[in-house]
Amino acid sequence: MGPFPHDAPRATISEANPAGTDGFGFVEYAHPEPEKLHALFRQMGFTPVARHRTKRSTLYRQGDINYLLTEEPGSHAQRFTETHGPCVPSMAFRVVDAKHAFDRAVANGAEPATEDKTLDIPAIKGIGGSLLYFIDQYGEGRSAYDREFEWLGARDPWPVGAGLYYIDHLTHNVFRGRMDVWYDFYARIFNFRQIRYFDIKGEYTGLFSRALTSPDGRIRIPLNESADAESQIEEYLREYKGEGIQHIACGCDDIYGTIEGLREAGLAFMPAPPETYYEKVDARLPGHGEDLVRLKRNGILVDGEGVVEDRKARLLLQIFSGNVIGPVFFEFIERKGDDGFGEGNFRALFESIEEDQVRRGVLTGTKAA
Repeated sequence: MGPFPHDAPRATISEANPAGTDGFGFVEYAHPEPEKLHALFRQMGFTPVARHRTKRSTLYRQGDINYLLTEEPGSHAQRFTETHGPCVPSMAFRVVDAKHAFDRAVANGAEPATEDKTLDIPAIKGIGGSLLYFIDQYGEGRSAYDREFEWLGARDPWPVGAGLYYIDHLTHNVFRGRMDVWYDFYARIFNFRQIRYFDIKGEYTGLFSRALTSPDGRIRIPLNESADAESQIEEYLREYKGEGIQHIACGCDDIYGTIEGLREAGLAFMPAPPETYYEKVDARLPGHGEDLVRLKRNGILVDGEGVVEDRKARLLLQIFSGNVIGPVFFEFIERKGDDGFGEGNFRALFESIEEDQVRRGVLTGTKAA
């Protein structure tokens, strides 16, 4: 990914990028027992770098990833927990000009968010009643973080932590028949486009996934819709009591070291894929060059194109935590020249979650036709 994107804007407002999107700004979290999230974020290598000047909200950071943990009574974030339990009540897009992005969004049919916001910056209503903020934080100028937070140490630090350094993508789980509604939302307001479509059938259930990306290429949002009444998507919608963000994918430079550190810290992961998965890697991705023993020991998945014309293996390595914030989980990803979403791994992930559902009694073992 190169230098952290806070250094300078990488995008411009243009016909192709009318909202001026420039990557993810932050993700906000809330919990009826917020101390559990404080412990989780520290376990994942995040550092509390700032506290809000007037509200109970803490800014956690690792690399260029910003997580807000909001405990403020009566805030949108805390009220979100009354319906959803542990949740993701908002996210932010980094944009060239926050006012411009907000005004354009409203002009294109977005609903403004005006009450009980954690940060005093423009925001609209997003997936499942969550908020979508616009933040235009660049360079040495006085950012929204400077205005609203008190730094706990050095100004604007960027701690290395466990080696996570950017948000690669985050997913939305939607009710059946609603995928096109949210595709239209992101296309109409931000000029997102579709880059992948999956129709996945596991042993018992199925899902459809439509992956979108922003014009700047740095905001990726897969939309997931269930193909039946029992899939992991439907389980999420029942537990979360509505549509919302299912998982957040964090990028790293050394996925082996990162995952080994997170396991040692006690982070729970989803069940590993079956033994046969690793037996087929060499045939599926000839010349991949990965350490299969270490890959298998860590339960990491690998996908991509194998060796291509430039004689380099273009790969994607990924692994998923267990459900750690209600039904919300995290993905950890390292891109080695592959820009996909692990299409070849999608089934392995899907079946891994199904296995977990069977273990927990959510699925009874009746296979899909």
